[in-house]
Formats: sequence, C-alpha cells, structure tokens
Amino acid sequence: MNLSYTQLIRQNRNFRNLLWGQTISELGNWFNFVAGLGVVRLASHSSPAAAGLLLLFRTLPFAVLMPIAGAVADRFSRKNVLIISDLVRVAFALLFLLVTEPEDLWIAYAASVLLSGASAFFDGAKNAATPNIAGKDGLLSGTALMFSTRFILMAVGAALGGVAAVLFGYKIAFIINAASFLVSAFSVWLIPEESMRERTPEQRRKDLKLKPKESFFSEIAEGFRYTLKNPFALTILLMNLMWAVGGGATNIVFEGLGTMVFASESANPDYVYSFLLTANGLGLGFGMLIAHRVGSYVELRKTTRGFIGWTLVVHGILFAIAGYMPSLWLVAIFVLLSRAVIGTEFAVQETIFQRSLPDHIRGRITTLDRGAEITMFSISSYIAGVSLTMIDAQTLTLIAGLLAGSSGIVWFLRSGKREFAEIESPPAKSAEAV
Repeated sequence: MNLSYTQLIRQNRNFRNLLWGQTISELGNWFNFVAGLGVVRLASHSSPAAAGLLLLFRTLPFAVLMPIAGAVADRFSRKNVLIISDLVRVAFALLFLLVTEPEDLWIAYAASVLLSGASAFFDGAKNAATPNIAGKDGLLSGTALMFSTRFILMAVGAALGGVAAVLFGYKIAFIINAASFLVSAFSVWLIPEESMRERTPEQRRKDLKLKPKESFFSEIAEGFRYTLKNPFALTILLMNLMWAVGGGATNIVFEGLGTMVFASESANPDYVYSFLLTANGLGLGFGMLIAHRVGSYVELRKTTRGFIGWTLVVHGILFAIAGYMPSLWLVAIFVLLSRAVIGTEFAVQETIFQRSLPDHIRGRITTLDRGAEITMFSISSYIAGVSLTMIDAQTLTLIAGLLAGSSGIVWFLRSGKREFAEIESPPAKSAEAV
C-alpha cells in the first residue's frame, strides 16, 4: 500500500523535518540562482557564453563529487554529513556579497563551485536516507513530495528572486540563501540518526567486525561495478544521460528567449527568465503532486514501463513546440505542460529505482546516476550557451526538446517487459535480508 501525502506527513515527524529543511534551503537556492545569473549578465554585457559558464560551475562540481558523496553517505553518519554540508554552505553563499565590480566576476564563479560541491554531499546523504525515513509504503509519496516542493520552490523562488532583484538588488537574495541553510541544518538536527539507515549503529559496528573493512575508494568502485552489472541500474543511467543531453539546455533556452526574443522595455530579461522558470517549476511541482495517484494507478495496472517511456517522448515534443509559440504566455503554457508530464514520470521512475537498491549501497548508486546525469547536463548547458551565438533561441528549444524526448526511446530499447516486471514487483524482503 502506498501512503497518501497527508498520511505520510501526519504520521512521520522525521520526514516532516527533512521536507521542511529542504523546502527552506531550496527557496533560498533559487533566490541565489536568479541573482547570480543577473550579476554575471551585468558584468559580461549579457554574454550567453558567460551565462553558460556560470551554469557549468553550478553543476559540474556537483556532478564530479557525487560518487564520492555517495560513498561518504554510505560510510559515515548521514545526519552529520547533512548538517556539516548546510553549515559550510552558509559561508559559501555569503561570498557572493563580495562581487561588486566586473573584475570580481571570478568570485561568483568560485562561490558557485564551492556551493555546488557542498550540495553534492547534502544530496548524497539525503537521497540515501529518504527511503529509510519515508518507509516502503511512504516512498512514492515521499519521493514525490521531496521533488515537488523543490520544483514548486523553483517557481516561487524564481518569481520572488526576480522581483527582489528588480526592487532591492541582488545582495538581498544572497543573504536569504545563506539564512536558508541555517534553517535546514536545524531541521536535520531534529531527526534521529538511526532513522536514516536500515541497520542501527550497533548492528553496523557488528557488521564491520565480521568482515574486513574496505578502503574508501574500493567502496566507490563497488558502486560503479554494481551499476554496470545490474541491467536495471544501467538502463536508468543511460536513459538519464540521454535526457540530460537535451535537458541541460533548458536554462540557456530561457535566457536566450529572455534576451533575444521577448525582452523589451516593459519586460526586461530578468522578468522573462523568471517567468519561464516559474512556469517550469510549477509544471514540475504539479506533476510531482499528482504522481502518487498516477503512480499507484499504473503500478496496479502493470503499465509502468509504457508509462515511463511514452511520457518521456511526449514531454520532449511539448518542449520543442514551446519554442515556436508567438507569445510569452503560450511558451510558458507549453513549458508547464512539458514539465508536468516529466515531473510525474520522474517520481514514478525514481521510486522504482530506489526500491530496487539495497540500503548499504544506495548512496553510491543514486549519486553515481545523478552525478553522471548532471555532468552531461552541465556540459550541455555550456554547449547550448555557445550555440546561441550561431543559432536562434527557437531552434535551440526545438533541438533540446527532441533530444530530451529521445530518452524515452532509450528506455524502450533497454527495458524488456519480463525483466521490468521483476523490478516493478520485487519479492518481499525484510530489512535484515537486504
């Protein structure tokens, strides 16, 4: 049985605290995102390549450190990793306040690298702990809620960040971002350490005495071996890599539409970018919120495999069409629809993936997958920024949508019906048997 959103939130205090901490920190992150991009735009005279470089610095360190972060989450206290990551991000977020002149642009890039790296360790520990905190029956709703709040806050944070940038300047956004990490650290501190793992600390110490302790890098290598040898894990990895080839262009598409197509005296680039980012976040958030009902339905009907593949294809087509809409509102509607479809798909896909992974290695596998995806995403972002010097924003939107949608084809080619049925309905196991 899958718990509803209301049941999970009411019955699980630890999940409420984790969700609250993420909610506040994500709100601050989107203030920082809009403000950081605005600072770079001013210093670089609206250079698309400079915007692409900032996105590269915001994502590539995250991706590179993800496999290491996953091993840390599996090896050490997940609670301590979460709290320390939040506290160091407070200091890193405040570095943006030092950017006052064009010559200080390197500080914005350096601060982005540091924030991105620290966020990798936070996400690694959070992703590894969430299935244990939410429980088997709460995992679908928990996954949907964790991501839906993230994407809804993309909309709210982007909108508020855009308004704050226009009315108060960029520094306010950076201060809000730093404060949000303090709130997140306090929320995590309220969660008991033992709720973040299947085994208690005493059981883990006993396990370590019974078997030789592997080196840190051996544990990282174990995550790579598992992914390459496990057909389902490898399918998820390849599919997400293909999605990121097109998905990485999303933010540059919005920046290009804002500076090249819809910007005017009444609609400056900050407004257009925030408006499209808001539509993007609202669509993803809505898709995640309906994922519990949709996921339960397709799981009951045993149609999850087809649902994942076709939603990936459809979302890409909708995004491709958005680039050729004649008004900003119509672009936003198609972006919202595309993101609602992919939001629902992602919650269902992620839930099945998490359920298929044993707890002792979950941090390494999920971070490897996310790290590879975000590496491709960041590379694609930079290439998209450079490409806007050669092609128009509408053409880039078309290419990005079709590439992202082709991940559905990868899914169909890789996921056989019989093999997928075994993943979708695995035999019941106790926590001790995992």
